[in-house]
Amino acid sequence: MELDPQITERRDYYRKKVIDGRALRNLVEAGLTWLRTNQEVVNALNVFPVPDGDTGTNMVLTMQAAYDEISNSEEISFSKTIQTIAHGALMGARGNSGVILSQIWRGFARAVDNIESLDSVAFAEGLVEARETAYKGVVRPVEGTILTVIKDISRAAEEAISETQDPIQLLEIIVRAADNSVEKTPELLDVLKDAGVVDAGGKGLYYILEGMLRYIDGLPLDKSAATVMPLSELFLDESMESIEPGQDWEVIVDFRLNGKLEINGFYSDLESMGTSIQFGEGDGFYRLHIHVPDENYYMPENYIKELGIVTKVAKENLVDQMDSRIRANLKAEPVLSPVEPGNIGVVAVVPGSGIAKIFASMGVAAIVEGGQTMNPSTEEIISRFDNLPTDKIIILPNNKNILMAAKNAAEFSKKQVAVIPTRTIPQGLNAMLRLVPDGDFDKIVSEMNEAISEVETGEITTSTRTVEIDGVKANKGNFIALLNGKMVAATESLEKSCLALLEHASACDYELITFFYGDNITQEEASLIVNIIRKKYPEHVIEMHEGCQPHYQFIIAIE
Repeated sequence: MELDPQITERRDYYRKKVIDGRALRNLVEAGLTWLRTNQEVVNALNVFPVPDGDTGTNMVLTMQAAYDEISNSEEISFSKTIQTIAHGALMGARGNSGVILSQIWRGFARAVDNIESLDSVAFAEGLVEARETAYKGVVRPVEGTILTVIKDISRAAEEAISETQDPIQLLEIIVRAADNSVEKTPELLDVLKDAGVVDAGGKGLYYILEGMLRYIDGLPLDKSAATVMPLSELFLDESMESIEPGQDWEVIVDFRLNGKLEINGFYSDLESMGTSIQFGEGDGFYRLHIHVPDENYYMPENYIKELGIVTKVAKENLVDQMDSRIRANLKAEPVLSPVEPGNIGVVAVVPGSGIAKIFASMGVAAIVEGGQTMNPSTEEIISRFDNLPTDKIIILPNNKNILMAAKNAAEFSKKQVAVIPTRTIPQGLNAMLRLVPDGDFDKIVSEMNEAISEVETGEITTSTRTVEIDGVKANKGNFIALLNGKMVAATESLEKSCLALLEHASACDYELITFFYGDNITQEEASLIVNIIRKKYPEHVIEMHEGCQPHYQFIIAIE
């Protein structure tokens, strides 16, 4: 088949080794576009069946921040362009996956200083330094993650450099290496094997590199390959943050087919009706999920009737849902404590307005909204304390996926900044009990570090899929209990999961149990559960507070 002249011209352009700053800009845009196209695929590769699969989102936002720095640039120098990209990625890094991705860009930029265009030798050297920088940026590197993928990529590049001087051929080699490496990640990390997924961060890196190659080859970047997933794996978007124009209704149609489905034509027809299309299959039944504008309200249902027998239809008004969420979120801002010059200012990352008010009442100087599914960037964290009238700052990330961004913020600030490695809200609250604003900075930091080990953290949420991890079987829709991040129980009852969690935590050996209820449960429902816990543990102090956190019915502190 004869190639399109434009594609041939593009390939020739890159194969002449003219990968300068402008070419790099185009490649980064292509990698970002392909990653965004497959963003939800990466998000779905979540080990635990909890609604926090945000690796794809974090990597997209990190790449977007990197590309924004060069989107209007006409810089010819490759090294200057990639240094700008690395800076943008660093400041915009979100979550652990985003921070590691920024370190990959940072290492590559360091290795190719003062070059106008990229050849195959510099390409390989850049990947090697990217690997070294990424590994050094993680305190305890874990194999079977994005780190393994960048290691395998760099090794493949080193081995291939003696065989080719063509940087595009080298790109083809490392894309294959990335694909193979991602597929092997479950062999290196049991938790991936148990969950039946590959590593999300590694898959995201693969999509970035594959997007660059697809751009060179003239392949589309805005449409992922059509696939049919098992019905058991199809979960609907219950955490949507905004409604795009034309997404007035969410329509779900369950049906049986009369004959064989031609998948590409099926998707094409659906795309003319709406967006956010998901399609699942299970035991001869099918489910279609789609967002449509008002004028297309009946179209999906009528279309499916031409293909088979409709068994169930559900429709939700998305605009009304969003208006309700906006009204629910219109809560008073927490009153933050003023910071005197020379005193200690604490910055806390929190996931809900209720929890934010509690932290504010304990003396924090700044709040960063963040948590599961909403990891703040390095730049956002810095912006919260940069203008505080003190050079003594303590950051409480309160989430394991925000810890690396917080450490980056500390590294790039000119102030004296300490990051307390709080991975949960209860740890952060316990650390705040040690705050003495005018106290000795080093002493307060030391005491806060000690405090985080004095509390156990429980979390109750809803399983997003069926999975078995660490011997615990969770069906989609179960209430699952996490103790210090480990899944310990899954039941069909919120009450039973709470009781099972406390039993696994040996709550009888503690004195105080505090429940923070989320925005997916009413105060009355929360009170009912807490009163049951009070009867079960009559000698304990049992407290309940409005947390307003998303996704988690309860965050529980046991101390």
